[in-house]
Amino acid sequence: MLGNWKKIWAAGISSLLLLSALISVGAGTANAADTTAIQDSGQDVFRIVALGDSITAGYEPGMTDVNTKPYGYAERLLEQGWYHGRSALTNYGILGLTTAGLRNYTGAIKDGSVITAEGVQAGLPDPRIEQFVKLTPQIAAELKEADLITITIGGNDVSSLFLQFKELTDADFQTQLDQRLADYQTNVKAVLENIRAVSPQTTIILADQYQPAPKVALGQMYNRLMTAAGKFTEAADSVAASVNQEGAKVLVAHVAEKFAGVEGSLTHIIGAGQTDFHPTQLGYETIAKVFAELQWGEYRVPTVATMATASVPMSIVVKGVELNTPNKPILKNGQNFLALKDILNAVGASGKWDNKTSSATIVYGGRTVVITIGSKFIKVNGENVAIDTPAFLQKVGKEDKTYLPLAALATGLGFDVNYSSKLRTAFINP
Repeated sequence: MLGNWKKIWAAGISSLLLLSALISVGAGTANAADTTAIQDSGQDVFRIVALGDSITAGYEPGMTDVNTKPYGYAERLLEQGWYHGRSALTNYGILGLTTAGLRNYTGAIKDGSVITAEGVQAGLPDPRIEQFVKLTPQIAAELKEADLITITIGGNDVSSLFLQFKELTDADFQTQLDQRLADYQTNVKAVLENIRAVSPQTTIILADQYQPAPKVALGQMYNRLMTAAGKFTEAADSVAASVNQEGAKVLVAHVAEKFAGVEGSLTHIIGAGQTDFHPTQLGYETIAKVFAELQWGEYRVPTVATMATASVPMSIVVKGVELNTPNKPILKNGQNFLALKDILNAVGASGKWDNKTSSATIVYGGRTVVITIGSKFIKVNGENVAIDTPAFLQKVGKEDKTYLPLAALATGLGFDVNYSSKLRTAFINP
């Protein structure tokens, strides 16, 4: 992104290398495995493929814990997809990637050709690049099947210029900026054309480039860099319009305007001893909102996200509707339970209660699930399936309500169940 000086850039580059500790080798392959599993289910899936640089990868400074997983705009976009049905994400964000590098990479994907890491871009700091270059046939297939392709790219194109911006005259700065803008447009147009050759009709959303440094850090230089960011937005709009076609949308996520004036809270460039140009969690959420509103016209947050504590049951979203019932979910042994009637109403299934056997039988889509009070097994089409915590009776007012383990039931009925630990929300889609 725009507006870096030597101290900031050095910190940013060194911290990029730390990502190797927390993103597993071939992050795209891990997601691809999930996608394949959903595909085999025979259900319609909204497929997102994310391409680009470290912003796509979801990098933040200080991510050194191997148990920490990036939670960037792409992961949030996947959550938004779950509100609308079965969704899957493959993320090919490459650390340090430039528009020229993405042009080379998408060119190999389009041509089905073998490419080396150096062939993509010399000196890439991403420790996963050797795995990424081996995935070009897989990525081509994923792009062909994708419903949405997202791209963040361009910040690394201008980083070297902004290392020197304080020393350059206005005329020299403008000359060099114009050259980089011209290269940006040429490369990004080629990237879009390469993707279009593989996936002719998939919606593509390209982000513009935000300026990350707050005015307090830049002084009079702030206006110069904001003007430069505006030119990048114009360039993104222009190149997208040149490729946009009826039935094959290329949209621009105008992220830059959302960062303007609030850079200090949306980037790590200053604060808590950090100097880095990557977004904060609030910054990544801001980016995700722009993408989601372009795709779905909204960005949703579950009610529980604003009030959740360890003792509060998570939010349940069934077919895009957040469950709201007088019979509140019960959290027991880390599992969420719902009243039988609420489950039937939420998923549109039929069911009955047998007092003699203390069991509930639920039928949906050719599957029959029998759940018995106190049993460590449920029956799915007659076969026993182990569950962690059995169903139980809970007194609500003067009535005994049958509470069933939601995850076990949803899995037994063949639903797609996804859980966001960040939102503390389960998304269930038939």
